[in-house]
Amino acid sequence: MAVIVLTANTSWYIYNFRKNTIKALIDNGYSIVVISPKDEYSDKIISLGADFIPVHIERGSINPLKEVLLIIRFFKIYNKLKPDVVLNFTPKNNIYSTLAANYAGSKVINNIAGLGVSFNKNNFLYFIVKNLYKLSQNKAYKVFFQNETDRSFFIDNDLIPISKTKRLPGSGVDLERFCTVSAPDDGVVRFLLVARLLVEKGVVHFAEAAKVLKNKYGDSVEFNLLGFIDSVSPSAISSDQINIWVNEGIVSYLGVSQNVEREIGRSDCIVLPSFYREGVPKSLLEACAMGKPIITTDNVGCRETVVDGINGFLCTPRSSLSLLEKMESMINMTHAQRLAMGEYSRKKAENEFDEKIVINEYVRAVKELVRAY
Repeated sequence: MAVIVLTANTSWYIYNFRKNTIKALIDNGYSIVVISPKDEYSDKIISLGADFIPVHIERGSINPLKEVLLIIRFFKIYNKLKPDVVLNFTPKNNIYSTLAANYAGSKVINNIAGLGVSFNKNNFLYFIVKNLYKLSQNKAYKVFFQNETDRSFFIDNDLIPISKTKRLPGSGVDLERFCTVSAPDDGVVRFLLVARLLVEKGVVHFAEAAKVLKNKYGDSVEFNLLGFIDSVSPSAISSDQINIWVNEGIVSYLGVSQNVEREIGRSDCIVLPSFYREGVPKSLLEACAMGKPIITTDNVGCRETVVDGINGFLCTPRSSLSLLEKMESMINMTHAQRLAMGEYSRKKAENEFDEKIVINEYVRAVKELVRAY
């Protein structure tokens, strides 16, 4: 039985973003091993029928020694396990696991889900990461990209041959789990931001716009935050700051949820004012699938989910004023108009973002590699 490995920088990511990919690969007769740091989702991965090997990854570290040690940890695992194919997700895994798997003789398929904060500035870190991508991605059999901007960047900068690349519709969305739910027509317009609570996700801009709109519209508007505080990241929004916003009555903080569809369902509009180098944000895919209007930035990965003025609005990145204007436009629409926008979102999800498109591409690529052995 061929052994297929999936790696990422958290077990949370694998379970929440690749659960159905694991199920599909198992259904096709493959033995699945997940390699990621151990967290509360590791046992859930095992319950899917996969084996689990923990690996220590410091997501925020740029210490060269620690990065070399991570390559060695991956190599030791692969040299013993001898996997047929390794599927990498998240930045460090795409680089270091690829190098280790190549040295161990395994074939690699990578997924570039956005380029993150290191590509927001043209500095020394950008230079290092760019060259690490060039060194590693040429050793992969296939690299899937979640948006055309990132794919073009890699090709134009000679980081990878075009023949090894393909664009996928983000990580896809489960259209059966995330189905259309209409927000209540009770006179309150509810906005929801679902994301890791980072500055680059536009959380501060959301709070600034919410403060102005809350003062103007009072109890007829609500602004909700859903997501975990990523304390590893230097740009994380602190719990103290969130508490200030909550105590001022600007936003409600919903924490984290295993049932995100419940919170999306009761919302009138999903907002993500990100200026992060996104792939295609999962929260926006889920919003589309549930028939919600979207307000997001005219930014890499985000703009793919919105036809401006049809199923939502695009605002200017890093602009609280632009965001405020788009949110006020949403407030001043009728409930029926917002529902009509949401209907277009659902159609867009069905036509472009179905998770089955992504899963089928992975199964096809794995079969090609296994047959080639």
